Amino acid sequence: MVQAHVFITGQVQGVGFRQFVKSEARKYSICGWVQNLPDGRVEAMLQGKKDAIEQILMVCQKGPFLAEVENVEVAWEKDLEAVDNFEIIQ
Repeated sequence: MVQAHVFITGQVQGVGFRQFVKSEARKYSICGWVQNLPDGRVEAMLQGKKDAIEQILMVCQKGPFLAEVENVEVAWEKDLEAVDNFEIIQ
């Protein structure tokens, strides 16, 4: 089990990006959360098997239909948050 802290930049708010990440997380049995940041980025914490997280990171490079992703920044973390589902933080 590993954890990734992710920041996604570009045209990623108002295009369904958080729901997109949640859908992908459920597909790969990933726990964590996703939220919009005031500066226009999307932040996510993904926890699960490393290969599953890497799959989500690859699709986040493109995002949903209307998104224009510029960058996906990932920090792998050793200390795991206590989470047992995936949620969108408002």
